[in-house]
Amino acid sequence: MNPRHSLVALLVTTSLFGCSTSSNHGVSVTLNATRQNTGQIGNVTLTDWNNQTGLSFFISGAPSGVVLPLRLYSFINKGSCKQPGPVAYAMNDTVNTERQPVRGWTFSRTAPVPLPELLKSEHHIVVRTAATDGNVDIFCGDIKQEVSAK
Repeated sequence: MNPRHSLVALLVTTSLFGCSTSSNHGVSVTLNATRQNTGQIGNVTLTDWNNQTGLSFFISGAPSGVVLPLRLYSFINKGSCKQPGPVAYAMNDTVNTERQPVRGWTFSRTAPVPLPELLKSEHHIVVRTAATDGNVDIFCGDIKQEVSAK
């Protein structure tokens, strides 16, 4: 199977499976660009999936000069973007991304922790370029539990 089709199938399956088997519909995290990636935007959706957390990323771009195919690393760290702590989960089994028809890139990861467990304490997500591209943090986003409106 083509790797592109595999990623699309994984994203669709993850989103459908997460929606049909969990009362938690997910958490959306805004990824803020760092100084090394100014002007770019990003978002990641976290879903509870089979005692793990599925993460579906979309970013508008990466710093100029990065080598293609774009290889990005992602981490869930303790603490916040302003007060970072140590790495809690490195999610880098696969680091390739997929170029989208609209300007941007998508990729997905899984963390070996249920989403409700992840939401119990302060964590943040970091997206980093490959070592060949300077090993630079290009996005950071604080994971916050959604508060339902009453």
